Amino acid sequence: MKKITKLLVANRGEIALRVLRSAKEMGLQTVAIYSEADRHALHVRYADQAVCVGPPPSSQSYLRGDRIIEICRELGVDAIHPGYGFLSENAGFARAVREAGLIFVGPSPEAMEIMGDKLSAKQAVKAYSIPLVPGTDEAISDVPAAQRIAEGVGFPILIKASAGGGGKGMRLVNHAAEFEEQMQLAVSEATSAFGDGAVFIEKFVSGPRHIEIQVLGDEHGHLVHLFERECSIQRRHQKVIEEAPSSVLTPELRAQMGQCAVDVARACAYTGAGTVEFLLDDQHNFYFLEMNTRLQVEHPVTEYITGLDLVKEQIRVAQGLPLPFAQTDLRISGHALELRVYAEDPQNNFLPDIGRLTTYVRPQGPGVRVDDGFEQGMDIPIYYDPMIAKLVVHGATRAEAIARMLRAIEEYQITGIETTLGFGAYVLRHPAFVSGNFDTNFIRDHFPAGALAPYPPDEATAKVAAALGAMLLSEKQPKTPVAAPETAGAAASGWRRNRLGVR
Repeated sequence: MKKITKLLVANRGEIALRVLRSAKEMGLQTVAIYSEADRHALHVRYADQAVCVGPPPSSQSYLRGDRIIEICRELGVDAIHPGYGFLSENAGFARAVREAGLIFVGPSPEAMEIMGDKLSAKQAVKAYSIPLVPGTDEAISDVPAAQRIAEGVGFPILIKASAGGGGKGMRLVNHAAEFEEQMQLAVSEATSAFGDGAVFIEKFVSGPRHIEIQVLGDEHGHLVHLFERECSIQRRHQKVIEEAPSSVLTPELRAQMGQCAVDVARACAYTGAGTVEFLLDDQHNFYFLEMNTRLQVEHPVTEYITGLDLVKEQIRVAQGLPLPFAQTDLRISGHALELRVYAEDPQNNFLPDIGRLTTYVRPQGPGVRVDDGFEQGMDIPIYYDPMIAKLVVHGATRAEAIARMLRAIEEYQITGIETTLGFGAYVLRHPAFVSGNFDTNFIRDHFPAGALAPYPPDEATAKVAAALGAMLLSEKQPKTPVAAPETAGAAASGWRRNRLGVR
């Protein structure tokens, strides 16, 4: 067993604070790092020790792997938890940590390298008969040859960066005539974003749902999945609302996808917490998309439905301990939802709206969890991701979770900046979401300009409440989806009162 007594969290904000809390419950000493912009951040105050790692830009602070390892040596740190983002999927950093005699709380650098490249990931999982989206399984640069392949697959197709993520280096091609131009643009963007212009071709899956499976593995070869998360409500290919479990998976499909996720993890000898992502089409065919070799932003919904603390499991695995449970021990309990509360203006293409949190009061009550790193009066820094908090709720049923999230949004008091709270209320009241009949095109199809009206009609609000109430009164969720009225899409008035400072 590799004993951890002192842990450094190589991150900032809500995820740093979240990891520090679990580490403290495990009796570990903790070290935080911070940039000059985060000198007064909550995670800095919470840790036992805190060290400034550089100026505000992440390239001069949170991405300084050499300096972070040096701090560990100076302070007698045993292990580093990278959180997510920054260095969390950097195989070179993980290898440097290992070579320095420290413990990296995450998978091996070799597993990161395999799954960090979409093409090598496809090659790795071939032996396990994992369903893949039709297309190429190797990089291609010859434009005429690529176009012939695309025509064989059938338009529309996607050109994707092999080293990409977050929609960067991705181009949708609807017709053969635009293929050459779009491929050149994809290569250029991939080179600029990742320093790697390798691209490949996939069939475009229309109307897909984004389903991901949480996996855990230990150093003794034990692997389990912790069920799925539905992540289809997205903007710019990035998630805004997640839930667990999905409203569309049958037990049979859940088991099938779960086994595939475990096989993907087995293909790279995975250890720790990771996520295998799939596309699910409208016929419930699923295809392997990629594996994220880190803790996900949306991990709290999995924690709610399983009763596990994923950070504690990561730390135990990093110490060489076996998983204390088998697949047959795991059950889904209730339903959980997460809304990413971003400092963004949903009515202006979700553009960041950086500023000061003039008012900041968190919602409370049963089944409500807020993971954040801010308090009233603090500024949202311009240097980092504009996420303020993750608002997470749990209920006995999906209907109860929706009602609880709406109540929590109503209670959340934020003024001084625009946020995604109103958008979250809009989605949760929309007929497509309530019925479960939605996909990754929700914003395109159901969020028209001006959708966030200040006050929805009283009649529409009453009908939504009645629809959700009917679901809540049922002993279990109805087999026939209950749809809210089309006129009920507008957000509740509470979030707008919050934004305008009306109490």
